[in-house]
Amino acid sequence: MNKKKIVFIINPISGTHSKDEIPDLIEKRLDHELYDYEIQLTCYAGHAAEIAKSCVERQADVAVAVGGDGTVNEVARSLTHSQTALAIMPCGSGNGLARHLCIPMDLKKSIDIINANNVEVFDYGIINELPFFCTCGMGFDAFISLKFAESGKRGPITYVENVLKEGLKYEPETYEVASDDGAHCYKAFLIACANASQYGNNAYIAPGATMKDGEMDVIIMEPFNTLEAPQIAADLFMKTLPNNSKIKTFRTKHLHISRKQPGAIHYDGDPIMTGKEVDVHIESQGIRILTDPNMTEDTGQPNFLLNAFSDFFNNINNVREDIEKRGHRIQVINKLLLRKLTKL
Repeated sequence: MNKKKIVFIINPISGTHSKDEIPDLIEKRLDHELYDYEIQLTCYAGHAAEIAKSCVERQADVAVAVGGDGTVNEVARSLTHSQTALAIMPCGSGNGLARHLCIPMDLKKSIDIINANNVEVFDYGIINELPFFCTCGMGFDAFISLKFAESGKRGPITYVENVLKEGLKYEPETYEVASDDGAHCYKAFLIACANASQYGNNAYIAPGATMKDGEMDVIIMEPFNTLEAPQIAADLFMKTLPNNSKIKTFRTKHLHISRKQPGAIHYDGDPIMTGKEVDVHIESQGIRILTDPNMTEDTGQPNFLLNAFSDFFNNINNVREDIEKRGHRIQVINKLLLRKLTKL
């Protein structure tokens, strides 16, 4: 049997941990009867995409993104509509696609997934000609991506702190949204389009989203106040965001959004400035990915224990007048609870 050709594309500066031990780990853990491998290190932004493109041209069987969500996006976008499959060794701070596909955060176990050689075909999305594999968005969504990218710290706590701190200062915009089912006008903090269920760090923007249905989940977040902000942040981690009264959701293959002025969008967490008109669509079954044969996707089904916490927050918000008298104290309590929830 001819061995499969696999290329490991390592981003040495992604995440917070050194990648020095990864080549040795690959040598020890990879199934050498199945694969002939090579390792290439990225040297600049966009280099991973160039290496992955050469993998397709050389007809490599697998290109492995060893890094965070940005590295995964770079590699994956060069592999679309090709026979070269994507594999992931998650080394970033969010690892959204890896988490959605149930790829272990433990690098040894992620190599075991590669050794299983289980290839499946998934959808991906395009926003203004930029491919995304987990999520894209605009408004507060892209604004928070900018803040998160600028932050010196990474991880779920930093994300929650940005939501709590910056969200209350952000001014919502008015959007004209045209989907497969018609056109509507929304005043919203954000519009997110989800091919997969989460942003990363187990923050679920679209619980139940799947990369196999040929559609995106569209999430519209309406304006919220000081008391409602912690609930929204908590719902992201509790997989209960669709139950929130400030959230409107629907599914579609195509989306066109018009806004009054140019602004930021993000694709898989990478922010970029663009114009007033935004087009989003799903490319059905356009990317081949190595997955766990026993657990393909995490579609974000709610955890009943975490639902109890969500109910607790909702009950707090129902007693509005009393909370307003003790608002600061409640926000402190909410923040402490969020810190504990993100560790579950």
